[in-house]
Amino acid sequence: MKDGGQSLELNINSATIIRVALWLVFFWVLYVIHKLILVVLISVVIASAIEPAVRWFGRFRVPRTPAVLIVYLLAFILLFSLIPLFFIPVFGDLVQISTTLPERLSALQSLALPDSFLSSLIHSDYLANLSTNLQSVFAGLSSGFLQTVTAIFGGFFSFVMIVVISFYLAVQNDGIGNFLRLVTPTRYERYIINLWHRSEKKIGLWMQGQLLLGLLVGVIVYLGLTILRIDYALTLALMAAIFELIPVFGPILAAVPAVLIGFAGGPALGLTVAGFYIIMQQFENHLLYPLVVKKIVGVPSIVAILSLVIGAQLAGFLGIILAVPVATILMELLGDFEQRKKLATENV
Repeated sequence: MKDGGQSLELNINSATIIRVALWLVFFWVLYVIHKLILVVLISVVIASAIEPAVRWFGRFRVPRTPAVLIVYLLAFILLFSLIPLFFIPVFGDLVQISTTLPERLSALQSLALPDSFLSSLIHSDYLANLSTNLQSVFAGLSSGFLQTVTAIFGGFFSFVMIVVISFYLAVQNDGIGNFLRLVTPTRYERYIINLWHRSEKKIGLWMQGQLLLGLLVGVIVYLGLTILRIDYALTLALMAAIFELIPVFGPILAAVPAVLIGFAGGPALGLTVAGFYIIMQQFENHLLYPLVVKKIVGVPSIVAILSLVIGAQLAGFLGIILAVPVATILMELLGDFEQRKKLATENV
């Protein structure tokens, strides 16, 4: 092709066409089996999560397969024992909160300025629609525990596959390493396995730290709100524990509903609840967090926030579970790339 005396040649041979076609087929296959890929990745995360417990049993010379069976059995016993003691009361609280939400916020009308955002929100149809939607969602969730669990994990078949694959990976010595050897090209096998072992350690430390921090915060919030006689203390404590997964903004978001419920009972009670959460936040920042921060390594706050948001948008609940592990692996990759680049620059 000629343009202003200059010529531009574009050569496309059959090898290029075949290469592009193969890449298109590869991405199409990934799209078709993306649910299966999610199941496998979740299974890998679960198998990695129970590995410390399996190793602990190994110290007492318990064989690996019985140790994994014991861990799974204890997990299911704990899960099903918490249904009547924990999940059912929480679902009841959520249904009641969704039912009484407009009334409780209307009680704040006397505290809101006439032209303020809170006043316009109270008089809008948004609260009524929100209350109706929440009631239908919680009613559907409380209709059956099995349906709820399978909906979270993408269906009954996916739930069963996650249990089976994670168990299969866990009962093998270095099961995840063997899986990576199976799916990784030989030239990259050593690096990929080393990358996973480094990432697995950081992921495990992060999960341990977050679980411990969430448990401590949840217990303290439950005790404090119970002493203050705030309704739905158990549900609000669970919310505080879960929102600990979100750095910086999580504790603030968890405090909002508790403070609103407190103000619905009167200005003095609302200010007391707000003060309790402020003190709790300071206690967490200066005592609890330093005690467990050594376990939360390699995952900066901004990376955790972005990964959780992206994971939730792409794959819902399963995406949230995978968010931080995937972000940790990507950070390790970037770290290795930066180190190789630095070494190449020094050698020049």
